[in-house]
Amino acid sequence: MNDPNNASVVGGKSFTAVAINCASKAGEWIKMKLGNFASLDIKYSPHDLVTEIDKGSERLIRNLIMTHFPHHSFLGEEGVEPGPAASAKALEDAREAEYLWIVDPIDGTTNFVHGFPFFCVSIALAHNGAVIVGVVYDPMKDELFVAERGKGAYVHGKRMHVSREETLRGSLVATGFPADHEYALPVNLKGIQAVAPQVRNLRIAGSAAMHMAYVAAGRLSGFWEIGLNSWDLAAGSLLVEESGGVVSDTNGNPYQLGVRNVVASNGLIQQELITALAEAQADK
Repeated sequence: MNDPNNASVVGGKSFTAVAINCASKAGEWIKMKLGNFASLDIKYSPHDLVTEIDKGSERLIRNLIMTHFPHHSFLGEEGVEPGPAASAKALEDAREAEYLWIVDPIDGTTNFVHGFPFFCVSIALAHNGAVIVGVVYDPMKDELFVAERGKGAYVHGKRMHVSREETLRGSLVATGFPADHEYALPVNLKGIQAVAPQVRNLRIAGSAAMHMAYVAAGRLSGFWEIGLNSWDLAAGSLLVEESGGVVSDTNGNPYQLGVRNVVASNGLIQQELITALAEAQADK
């Protein structure tokens, strides 16, 4: 029987504990396979890669989740056809589920392929469309970022808090190079050109989920990117919110699962970053 006052537990099983277990096991396996993948395929563009390790990680996570919660729905990146339209349709088909697990089995596959140690496993659980559990696990640093709605966010078991920078000028901000070269990449490049001179510095490390986790941990003051998917953002959105930050679309509307153009920050620089992107026409 569900406890109506605790959406993170059902039938005596902790959603968060299952998410942590899945992320840890998948992360251990991914780390073991670093530099040892057999196949490499291009999905939507040369920047959008997949290996058998991505697929194996997603299969492992899905099987573990379904063992505990066989009636839940599951949305994983590798189970969806490449491209923005297919991603949007997959989410639309699944978002009415009462419980929906949203998984990126390796966020930062290009980094993984090249042995660049900035990639992670991202697992979120949404209840009636709202993210209630978010876990991001970095296997290379053995860092586990965990959030439960209303209960805070933690790394290494310590409560996380967003940074305190009050202006873009004093902020370290991150973004990405989108895989969609026709639409999202040109827009994001305009944003980079506009924002880079206004911030202390800019980082582009190749994993949206990790960038979001770093905003939550106060290591970055903000992050934005155009053309992302629910599995890139869902877990990280809760990490940021539960650490005292703000997540919205590039127009300032509150985060929801369908957001593809995202701005996440400590809250203090949110409007300044949104304005900078809008003035550069880099917000949509």
